[in-house]
Amino acid sequence: MKLRKLRNIGIMAHIDAGKTTTTERILFYTGKRHRIGEVDDGDATMDWMTQEQNRGITITSAATTCFWRDHQINIIDTPGHVDFTAEVERSLRVLDGAVAIFDAVGGVEPQSETVWHQADTYNIPRLAYVNKMDRIGADFFAVVEEMKDKLGANPVILSIPIGKEQGFEGTIDLLSMQELHWDHETFGSEMGTAPIREEYRETAAQWRDAMIDALSAYSDELTELYLDGEDIPTDTINHVIREKTLDRSIVPTFCGASLKNVGVQPLLDAVVNYLPAPEEIEAEEGIHAKKETKVPVERTPDGPPVGLVFKIQSEREAGDLCFVRMYSGAVKAGSTVYNADKKKRERVHRLLRMHANRTEAVDSVEAGDIAVFIGFKHAQTGDTIGSEGFPVILERMHFPEPVISVAIEPETLSQRDKLKDVLTILAKEDPTFFSYENEDTGELIISGMGELHLDVLVTRIIDDFKVGARVGQPQVTYRESITQTLEHTESYHRVLGGKENNAEITLRVQPLDRGSGNHFTNEVSKNDLPEELIDAVRRGVEAAFTSGIVFGYPTIDIGVTLVGARYDELTSTPLAFEAAGSMGFDNACSAAGPILLEPIMRVDVMCPADFLGDVINGITMRGGVVQGVESRPAMEHIRAEAPLKQMFGYSTSLRSITQGRGNYAMEFSHFAKASEKQSG
Repeated sequence: MKLRKLRNIGIMAHIDAGKTTTTERILFYTGKRHRIGEVDDGDATMDWMTQEQNRGITITSAATTCFWRDHQINIIDTPGHVDFTAEVERSLRVLDGAVAIFDAVGGVEPQSETVWHQADTYNIPRLAYVNKMDRIGADFFAVVEEMKDKLGANPVILSIPIGKEQGFEGTIDLLSMQELHWDHETFGSEMGTAPIREEYRETAAQWRDAMIDALSAYSDELTELYLDGEDIPTDTINHVIREKTLDRSIVPTFCGASLKNVGVQPLLDAVVNYLPAPEEIEAEEGIHAKKETKVPVERTPDGPPVGLVFKIQSEREAGDLCFVRMYSGAVKAGSTVYNADKKKRERVHRLLRMHANRTEAVDSVEAGDIAVFIGFKHAQTGDTIGSEGFPVILERMHFPEPVISVAIEPETLSQRDKLKDVLTILAKEDPTFFSYENEDTGELIISGMGELHLDVLVTRIIDDFKVGARVGQPQVTYRESITQTLEHTESYHRVLGGKENNAEITLRVQPLDRGSGNHFTNEVSKNDLPEELIDAVRRGVEAAFTSGIVFGYPTIDIGVTLVGARYDELTSTPLAFEAAGSMGFDNACSAAGPILLEPIMRVDVMCPADFLGDVINGITMRGGVVQGVESRPAMEHIRAEAPLKQMFGYSTSLRSITQGRGNYAMEFSHFAKASEKQSG
């Protein structure tokens, strides 16, 4: 099979490790930009949202296309802040390979671990790039050791630094055994080679031996050549590196300083040399929408069209931009496709290839491509598009539930409807953003992944959509569950419009393990209860999942089973059974030991050793439990868990305790029973 010269890669890392800066260099060296954009100057191509430029962080996963050595490279630049984990998750879902960037000073930081393990979930081959080698405190080899210890990775070093901190001047390529230097006058676009100087020869020889030793564990041919003392052809080494990168046995590791324009071209070469073409990834597995059986989706342009909508972005003029990864077949502009999740046909008005926020129209896309489809009216993130002849649903993406809420109100009553429309648009774009109206107070409530997440969304509402709005103080989004297993029989009888509506069902509710989610199952035979009435019960129960038991918070981790039912052909209606399902769930759970659950957050704090005791005391006073402390050359890393409610305003407190030198990252860990004070 002839492989397409195509790579779909993501750039992933902890916040401020240099993802966007590295991507800007890639675009410059591949000829996409004629000048280098800088994050600090607010003109980075990939950070095109106004807020990204103002805050200096990446919020949305921007897609761009560039070319290197006759290969097309589709790049997704993902956020590093934990509040935007959904953007990372949906990007990783559609990638074939990734470049993990680590800060040479900070090493493997908390979000680096999170993103790495997300990539493990999707079996993504990776390269590693240790950036910021010019910074004070940079230590390439210490970061490599951290990759082994914290990530369980097997890094194989392919380049080593020449000097470090202010003395960092280039790298040594361990395959060609040459020094690589970059011309500052051309912003690093001209790369020169030179023989390795005497003072670095011994070190370079040691690390080349270490590289060959690591690779020989996977190749008898390499082992024999090495033991015989013969020269090993570079092609042979590259073949083993590629093969073992693709099966995720090793992680080729490089170093550089993107801001100083050092080290980016070897990384581009590695993307082409070692990361997979779309055809080299195993076939996707999907569910046939009609037969409900598993079917393979072969990654070939000749097959039936199958693609995944992994992101939706609303545009005022164009409507919804649906980012689609094609796994099989081809789609032409102007054609009709089938949305297997929504069971609806959609028309493809236009097809675009994205370059950050600029576009290029294309006539067709095929397996392996990432493109934007314009014209879809029903699509949502996670939907599978294809053909009615092969209606396949690909594995769904799973997003964490939002744990923080604020009330939002328009400045004038006349803007309330506009605000509701905007909230609908934002919820369609972002699977971790929800909005609803509080039935008791009439307030509009918005929920998200963290204070920064909601702050960004509120700023978009006000600045981008021009809706005047005020927001309240952040509130914790609690959950409810049950502690007992119980069976309950619910009867429903109403006369509506002169017609009787009767239903009787028996439900069993039971607590499930944390993180299991809510599940409805049916044990009643279709001979005893028609399928449309079983579906009606399911709808009623699933609608009740969101309305709570005692306090009105959404329920989690409850299993509901329909174990019995009685119906009358004349008076039993779907309406009656749906209502019985909803009421039966409420009444059963009310008697099954309901409890209130609060979100517990995983907290990672970095601070100088002088402030360690005060920081730990501060966490403990907020109800936190310290899980461990790890010493680094310049910082102490504290890992803890704490209730979200107690962590509001922590950034101000930490700055005060550490004289502005501490920082922290926080992400959702799990739900636990709320303290008596909160549930009372």
